[in-house]
Amino acid sequence: MPGTYKIVELVGTSPVSFAEAVKAAVAEASKTVRHMDWFEVVEERGRIANGAVQEFQVTIKAGFKIER
Repeated sequence: MPGTYKIVELVGTSPVSFAEAVKAAVAEASKTVRHMDWFEVVEERGRIANGAVQEFQVTIKAGFKIER
């Protein structure tokens, strides 16, 4: 696909899974960023409280085509 793309870095969170954290980040960004085509997982981490996993966190880079 010819064109110019921009990359934004996003952090998504979920109490369920890393996959759900990615979906949350993309869903929220899609409210203001158009033409997102792909994402790359950069980092996965989580939060522990009282000896149990409380939250999954994921950093992604999402690419979108610049409009002309």
